Amino acid sequence: MKKITMLSVIGLVFLLSACSTSQKELLPTGEETMRDIWNKGGSEAQLQYYRDSDNRRIDPVNYISSNEQSAYTRTAENEIKNLFPQLPNPDLIMYVYPHLSTSGEPMPIPGYSTVIPFYGRVQYAQPGERTRGL
Repeated sequence: MKKITMLSVIGLVFLLSACSTSQKELLPTGEETMRDIWNKGGSEAQLQYYRDSDNRRIDPVNYISSNEQSAYTRTAENEIKNLFPQLPNPDLIMYVYPHLSTSGEPMPIPGYSTVIPFYGRVQYAQPGERTRGL
């Protein structure tokens, strides 16, 4: 009971002390408005100079394009493919010649190619297991 009373008194003191400060003491404001600060920032020519694309400070020799950067970016897909690469699974590519359907009314079916994996399901290598050069 004594602890609860003591904690409530301390909480009340903190609450009252927080209300006793004024905004002018915590955040003093000057005589300038935001418009004055904005107008003081510089002339239109200076702003245009900084906005100009020729003013960029990018070293053209060391600059890497976004396409090159995407190859080095770590994504969940890249991490999974690097940790658990798929084991080689050769594909059997078959061509089905044009034929007539076997239904009640024969309809022409154009020729098409299909891909059938050699193994029934995809196998993944364990982390660190070699998948190439065996």
